[in-house]
Amino acid sequence: MTMKTLRGAALIVASATPFAHAQFLAYPEGAEIPRSMTPAEEAFTRLNPIQASQPRGAAAPGGLVRTPGEYEPAEGIIMAWEGSTSWKAILAQMTREITTTGDAKAFIFVDSASELTSAMNDVAAQGADMSRVHFEIQRTDTIWARDYGPRYIFLGSQPDGTGGVRAMVDHTYNRPRPNDNGLPSYWASVRNEPYFLIPLVHGGGNYHLETGNPAGVGHATRLINNENPGLTEAEIIQLWQDYQNLTTTMYTPYPTFVDSTQHIDMWMIMLDDDKVMISEWVNEPSASWAITSDNAAADFAARGFQVYRVPAVRSGGTHYTFTNAVICNDLVLVPLYTNGTASQFNDDALAVWQAAYPEKTIVQINCQSLVTSAGVMHCIVKHVPAPANGDAPGVYMTSQNDAPVIDPGDLVQTTWLFDSPEGVTTADLLLSTDGGATFPTTVSTGFNASTGSYYWTAPDVGTSDARLRLVIRDADGNESFDDSDVSFTITGTSCVADLTGDGILDFFDVSAFLNAYTAMDPLADFTGDGVYDFFDVSVFLNAYNAGCP
Repeated sequence: MTMKTLRGAALIVASATPFAHAQFLAYPEGAEIPRSMTPAEEAFTRLNPIQASQPRGAAAPGGLVRTPGEYEPAEGIIMAWEGSTSWKAILAQMTREITTTGDAKAFIFVDSASELTSAMNDVAAQGADMSRVHFEIQRTDTIWARDYGPRYIFLGSQPDGTGGVRAMVDHTYNRPRPNDNGLPSYWASVRNEPYFLIPLVHGGGNYHLETGNPAGVGHATRLINNENPGLTEAEIIQLWQDYQNLTTTMYTPYPTFVDSTQHIDMWMIMLDDDKVMISEWVNEPSASWAITSDNAAADFAARGFQVYRVPAVRSGGTHYTFTNAVICNDLVLVPLYTNGTASQFNDDALAVWQAAYPEKTIVQINCQSLVTSAGVMHCIVKHVPAPANGDAPGVYMTSQNDAPVIDPGDLVQTTWLFDSPEGVTTADLLLSTDGGATFPTTVSTGFNASTGSYYWTAPDVGTSDARLRLVIRDADGNESFDDSDVSFTITGTSCVADLTGDGILDFFDVSAFLNAYTAMDPLADFTGDGVYDFFDVSVFLNAYNAGCP
């Protein structure tokens, strides 16, 4: 076995194995692995190209999806305890601010029990609120959690963008770092949250988004096109639409000699649904990358956004950015630098951030030791959004959303997902026969909400406009509900001609039948033979003339 160490990443050639050319990468503890690929990693990927783990056509999230912005309420921030002593000092300072001023949790991944002890001591020494610091022993390779961590979505949001349960969308990390790449699936299992793997090779820092109700707009550079050569740009945009309900705007990336990552978070950050901050190249205003930023700023302004411009400079091969910041509730962590070229803009950057967020606390943290590795604070965190329903448990019904036809007496399974840090206790299931206007029928009450599944017997109500409402509650009595997305049919036997489900046979039932018959709706197939003809009309009229019991 031979080992070559180059800029922190070690390339190991295990020639003593049956696979003479097998190669493995190692990441020594304490090494400052850059955000960009090391030469060793570039050599490795030439022999082992990175390909999307998920095949195209795999299941995307169902129902109405909303992707929250980083400026929305946060439960906490994910970080990985990696890198040099100076890098870990930055993590500790960030943890202090996140758990105090930011009023959020810090989820910190450590490699071992011994590293947990040292990390705990460092964080406590900085004055963090230790009741809000949560350590997870799970190995990572590098500090760059933004790029490999999960992107959160809300499943089952309402049309106005409220509600839903938290779920994760993962991607194949655009670096050959297996422990990093595996962290999101591990985190999903710890949190018991739904997990989806989008078929893209990607680095999460190459994406910013503005939320909508519920659909939003994403922003990325065309680095993503190079990382996924088998897909067209339109297909990439469609995948983000399918998995995150976002329409994505694409930008020309900065040249690699300016920014080796080519990620959009190095020069742009969304501040709100109508507010954005974009780098301004004060020393190189005519450079192509400066024009890229200027054009983006103009496009946002044309859309009615408030656009804030913050200085950006280059020095000694390093891209000094002030947009690569962390928004956490009422806290914003902004980098400052000691480099002579960049440090003269620390105060200017702070002033811009204060003007953009006068209601938030802006805290500067010295990131000089980090920025030279092609990333800053935004690059080393991932946001965990707060639950959509606040203290009440979130719930999303995953069944009866495809307009099923159910017969009276059928044993029907209703399934759901829930989102409640405090757990859930009981649930009720209610039935509507008027499309959700009212829910007068209690199907069942007080059953176990934590199972995510319940079987019930369909009543004999005869309606084509049935909907279910699942009410779920926690031990404190907080409750919320979710309704099935579309109306479905319970055929009924006692009064099959009562198509309106109101217990009365009248003109409205005849009209409902004729409309269904014209549309070849299964509701009008009274013979059940899949054909719409005289016999269906005859059976309906006989049932209508027979009346209701």
